[in-house]
Amino acid sequence: MNRYINEQIRSFLEEDDMIAALANVSACINMNYDRLNWAGFYLVRKDELVLGPFQGKTACTRIPFDKGVCGKCYRDMETQLVDDVLSFPGHIACDSASRSELCVPVIAGGKVIAEIDLDSPFPSRFTEDEKTEMEKAAADIAAAYEQKGWIIE
Repeated sequence: MNRYINEQIRSFLEEDDMIAALANVSACINMNYDRLNWAGFYLVRKDELVLGPFQGKTACTRIPFDKGVCGKCYRDMETQLVDDVLSFPGHIACDSASRSELCVPVIAGGKVIAEIDLDSPFPSRFTEDEKTEMEKAAADIAAAYEQKGWIIE
């Protein structure tokens, strides 16, 4: 468990510009967690998830709400910790090397506005402690979103 990651993330959320803040948050996650090939955000825009700030390999630009781990995270409004993405029905392979995924909804005003998405080329990479840390990060991002009046268009 990285007891300082949430403190670091909160400091980046003091930034008034949402994209700048989330860019640094994705870099912070990527630097603090080992064995990742992707750490970043998908933003809810109209009727799909659209690629936001991230660190790592190139990614899917748009994800429908009914597809993949990110779509299930959106639909269920719940964190998805997937130990083996190859056994996940409808998994979207943006990077064929990915084997596990952690996707956390950012919920503000009772709806999902974004998602934190982490991918790893290692099966069963993500821990319950990391899930808890990213859920706290999502809550802090939602609070900043509401406090600063950020808008996702």
